Amino acid sequence: MTRRAGLMGLLTAPLAACSGAGLLNALVPSSTYRSREGVAYGADPRQRLDVYLPLENKAGMPLVVFFYGGSWSSGERADYRFVGEALASHGVATLIADYRLSPQVRYPVFLQDCSQAVKWAFDHAGELGAAPSRVYLMGHSAGAYNAAMLALDARWLGEAGLAPKQLAGWIGLAGPYDFLPIVNPQAQVAFNWPATLPDTQPINHATASPPALLLAGSKDDTVNPQRSTMGLGRKLEAAGARVRYRLIDGASHVTLVASIGKPLRWMAPVLEDVLTFIG
Repeated sequence: MTRRAGLMGLLTAPLAACSGAGLLNALVPSSTYRSREGVAYGADPRQRLDVYLPLENKAGMPLVVFFYGGSWSSGERADYRFVGEALASHGVATLIADYRLSPQVRYPVFLQDCSQAVKWAFDHAGELGAAPSRVYLMGHSAGAYNAAMLALDARWLGEAGLAPKQLAGWIGLAGPYDFLPIVNPQAQVAFNWPATLPDTQPINHATASPPALLLAGSKDDTVNPQRSTMGLGRKLEAAGARVRYRLIDGASHVTLVASIGKPLRWMAPVLEDVLTFIG
């Protein structure tokens, strides 16, 4: 086993086991950003977010709201400090939001929570030094689904007094955008399967979209990348949306997001693609 392969196994195992990214976070610098933790965007204990800011505020900088995955049944914002550090250290204000999870709640409550987190982002962008016209959504796996639904189905941001057209764009990493029938047991609970309606699927809302970047790993065996990422990308393109979509050769479901962390950026150019898209 090569040294790089061994390091990759050690760092991505916690992510793959949904037990956090403690080792990856431990290797991420803590001196490259400023942060505020546990900011409330709602009354529930799960309605909290962490703020990551560049060391030097530049007026009008972009702002990313990031949603993590975990089959809508697990996840903690603290596990994704490596995402916040990566973006903030490159001049992007970043919010990493918790949201209520199944089985405590079912669809669409987690989308309603995410829309409230986005409302907080718009309401506070100015005081963070960001431009309200440069707010992006970003997510991985189930979090990419959340971002997609907020960007494509106007109902959810509409409940928060916003509209998808106010977004500068959205970024989906290994998202499930077309997954009926539901086979994942956690997702079955989250979506009340088999009473799951077709309008729960992002691909069925791909008639218009803010600019989108869709990435997935060619070796993703958790979410079908051809059906979801490439399928949604082609449908958005046919609808006239500005979209870039591609599979990253050799990346898996987990390594796609893990490669955002500084120690693992050699695995895939995800951060580079994201920063280029944000501009």
